[in-house]
Amino acid sequence: MEWEKYPEKKAKAHKILTSQTFPPNAEFQMGPIPDTNPVLPGTHWKLWHHALGGELTDVPEDSWKTVLREKHPDMLHLLQFPYNGEPPKRLVTSKDITPNPLHFVRNHGGIPLIEKDKWSLTLDGLVAKPKSYTLDDLMDESKFPRMEKLVTMQCSGTRRIEQIGLYPGQGDEVPQAPWAEGAIGTAKYVGISLKKVIKDCGGLIKGGKHLELYGAETYFKSDEVMNYLVSVPWSKVKANEVILAWEMNGEPLPKIHGYPLRVVVLGYIGARSVKWLYRIKAIQNPSLAPVQSKEYLYFNQQVGKHNQRPTDGIQIQEMPVSSAIMSPWTKQVVIHNGKIRCKGWAYSGGGRWPERVELSADGGFSWYDVPNKNMSKKHKWTWRTWEFDLPCDVEGWVEIVCRCWDNSLNTQPLNIRAAWNWGLHVTSSAHRISVYSINKSRTLTNQRLAKFEHTGTPLAPLTWPEEFQTQSWEEYKKYWEENDPRDVDD
Repeated sequence: MEWEKYPEKKAKAHKILTSQTFPPNAEFQMGPIPDTNPVLPGTHWKLWHHALGGELTDVPEDSWKTVLREKHPDMLHLLQFPYNGEPPKRLVTSKDITPNPLHFVRNHGGIPLIEKDKWSLTLDGLVAKPKSYTLDDLMDESKFPRMEKLVTMQCSGTRRIEQIGLYPGQGDEVPQAPWAEGAIGTAKYVGISLKKVIKDCGGLIKGGKHLELYGAETYFKSDEVMNYLVSVPWSKVKANEVILAWEMNGEPLPKIHGYPLRVVVLGYIGARSVKWLYRIKAIQNPSLAPVQSKEYLYFNQQVGKHNQRPTDGIQIQEMPVSSAIMSPWTKQVVIHNGKIRCKGWAYSGGGRWPERVELSADGGFSWYDVPNKNMSKKHKWTWRTWEFDLPCDVEGWVEIVCRCWDNSLNTQPLNIRAAWNWGLHVTSSAHRISVYSINKSRTLTNQRLAKFEHTGTPLAPLTWPEEFQTQSWEEYKKYWEENDPRDVDD
């Protein structure tokens, strides 16, 4: 739905929203995160759509139908509407290229259902010759050479659940969905360089330094209604690092991923890769739309609810180096022979790439680097998936830590506190999980596991006591007959 050309329509929507009282957001950060799927319903956004009525009435329901039709049945639905979802840990790095049904989704509004033949792209503003294009126009290879790029896209909220678990932050239900480690995915996109389209419009005229990108979804902010708008600098476009894409992994863009056309900004956070693109406007300064100017900001740790100003935050563009362990997962019981099999991903934004991944089984005291042969190939704009048999001699609770070094020797801070900020963005600290280690290479452990199996006693849940004696009275007495007594005689 177009809002930006109709200020009177926006004013009417504002009047409707301010004339009603809506219930408060569901609070989860100061208590347990719901264990439902979907985790959060997006109540406010549903009510706002219903309050405005008309074509917006059915958007929440229609969007959810699209989710169920296009996404894998095992997706974790963090937010039902607008849809936010990630694959379960076991499937995040199951393939180096993420299948479309498993690619994470971070939507900011309902999913527009657009017919190709009724769609067009307008390019205007500070360009010499404003033009409008159909999809067939953009796909004309005689005018615009095709680009094919393997690109990792990451949400700045990846691993947010770790920050929430430490200290709560901004509690708006939509931007603060409790992402785990799956808000990242890699796909092969086909399209054209935005630079070529601007050239076809005669280039930028004096003052044109940024390109404002318009998405067709309806976005709400502070009782205002608008389209989803962000901008990217001309320098990024000029470097052929902004793609207008119509194909994802060999298929037309799924509706949930922006059909018929989306933007793919190489090396930037996913929030800049606008879906359902319908307009590009050349402007002089970065967009003043709230997603650009008031959101996706990285604040100092002492800036909070009572004192945050947008000008205090750093606009998040390129993601820093990060990594995560996908297997095993925290609180898991791991039975091994002195080595724990670990799998995960590593990524660095801005065209940098993971050069080294290191793992520790003792909380970060000693480190093992993952051999290059155990990592996926290097690409300028993508993650590297990895797997490694991590040496672990000890038993009981152990803390496994993962960190990455990129080609610029950037690495991750070692604790979550160093990354915490009020907006709960960019959890770039080393990823830590706690697992219960059972080392079968130890003779006694192997014997005990055999007894569990022989008696049919389940090992899980871990906190349940054993159903058989750990030692007979004969064994107990024999031990003390053969060894020093408990007490020492004077």
